[in-house]
Amino acid sequence: MHRIIPLLVVALAVVPPPVAAQDTVAAAAAPDAAADDVASLDAILEALYGVISGPPGPRDWDRFRSLFAPGARLIPTSRAQDGTVRHRVWTPDEYAQQAGAWFSENPFYEEEIARTVDTYGQVVHAFSTYVSRRAPGEEPFVRGINSIQLLDDGSRWWIVSIMWADERGAGPLPARYLRHGEQGDRHDGAH
Repeated sequence: MHRIIPLLVVALAVVPPPVAAQDTVAAAAAPDAAADDVASLDAILEALYGVISGPPGPRDWDRFRSLFAPGARLIPTSRAQDGTVRHRVWTPDEYAQQAGAWFSENPFYEEEIARTVDTYGQVVHAFSTYVSRRAPGEEPFVRGINSIQLLDDGSRWWIVSIMWADERGAGPLPARYLRHGEQGDRHDGAH
């Protein structure tokens, strides 16, 4: 038995994880991103909000998919009437299918109004406070926070995951996620 454990440790150390092969395949299938969309943190978040916003009709789902790292996830959260917190986990393709049908019939404009950022090496976490409207300049019908994890690989930015909650399920936005507690101002944290 004692001989088996060291052999298992050596085998695990030299065999590459299957995820690496999956990432290579997924990366090859992802649409190419426009360089301007992924050049910086500001650029990728502007592209993210821009691609889902607009009048009723189709969105540029290839542009949307190009922003995401292989294996990326989108995770909406909500609170049921009984108080139970729920979440779903989607791939970018699944989000495009789910949201695409709704966007085709409904105007939707989402805008970042504040941001806090934490960075360590190539890993970035952005709390992006947003408002959603039916038309530009109209009163928001909902406000919330997108918790966005990103990767800066040195040549471009990637969205790794987005989890979000809105005031309907999470309660009022804390003042610290709104610049001076004012709706509509934007605060960029350290990049």
